[in-house]
Amino acid sequence: MAHLFEPLRLRGVELPHRIVVSPMCQYSCLGNDGLATDWHLVHLGTRAVGRAAAVIAEATAITADGRISPVDLGIWSDAHVEPLRRVFSFVEKQGAVPGIQLAHAGRKASTSEPWKGGRPISSQEGGWVPIMAPSPLPFADGYQVPHSLSAAEIVSVIGAFVAAARRAEAAGARLIEIHAAHGYLLHSFLSPLSNHRTDQYGGPFANRVRIVCEVVTAVRQVWPEKYPLWVRISATDWVEGGWTVQDSVVLAKTLKPLGVDLFDCSSGGNVSGVKIPVGPGYQAAFAEQIRREAGVLTAAVGMITEPAQADHIIRSGQADVVVLARQFLRDPYWPLIAARTLGQEIKWPLQYERAKLK
Repeated sequence: MAHLFEPLRLRGVELPHRIVVSPMCQYSCLGNDGLATDWHLVHLGTRAVGRAAAVIAEATAITADGRISPVDLGIWSDAHVEPLRRVFSFVEKQGAVPGIQLAHAGRKASTSEPWKGGRPISSQEGGWVPIMAPSPLPFADGYQVPHSLSAAEIVSVIGAFVAAARRAEAAGARLIEIHAAHGYLLHSFLSPLSNHRTDQYGGPFANRVRIVCEVVTAVRQVWPEKYPLWVRISATDWVEGGWTVQDSVVLAKTLKPLGVDLFDCSSGGNVSGVKIPVGPGYQAAFAEQIRREAGVLTAAVGMITEPAQADHIIRSGQADVVVLARQFLRDPYWPLIAARTLGQEIKWPLQYERAKLK
């Protein structure tokens, strides 16, 4: 049975162990241009120095109107490549796999940073209209009524994912994660709560998953065969009548032959005001069920904080990888500490060897 510090090979890329930095929005671009800054270099680079197996950059907008906020990271133009290359080059030099999450915020776009309330903002405040969705249903009270994408506009969105994947490769990413979770554009197509379409992209399950299948197929055609492709999903909407874990199992079975190597299993985010029973490792059961029933590799995410807890998730077969977010904010060197706690040996940075307990 695998353990937390056992390597994992995905296509032509090897993770030195199973601890991965989750994409975490930083809301730290300057001038609303989506360009990576020194903050991104230090934020992502520090976790690589801390010996994460892979470091995945935050939800990175494939179009300017696909940002969550005006200060989100972007990859909608060639100007974004060089600043990202600087970050990814440093990450790779530390022995970590540089990755990026490609995203479109959909009906949750055009909002302020969390420390400014995370609320919808007008064009006078730096926001934009229209925002996009499968159907003209606002996310919550106070949000814009989104524009319902036409079939031609959906084709354009798919093309934007493809262009973003090409730029990600040029920037030095070795892993792509497509964001189809948390109520953003692709997830909002999947869920019957947010997709009320009656064309080929709405209605029955096969129609609602169509755009995700088309994005995966198109990205896989340009993303090098030697590099892995992940998809982040919300395993459930946590609402009756919404997207379910069993839907996620079927989606994973559908996407695996299209070239998806691993499913990053989060949950929720598509409906406001939902009470989620949060607790340590509360989403690991989703990763385990999808892994078992769909026969796919999965990542567990959500309140994974202790080394023994993370190791148990891998050893018990709940998931193949653990993806940590807040714990990496608290301690960017968590893999080094976890290895010591579990009696495993991983290579410390030479510059930090004097701090290592003998």
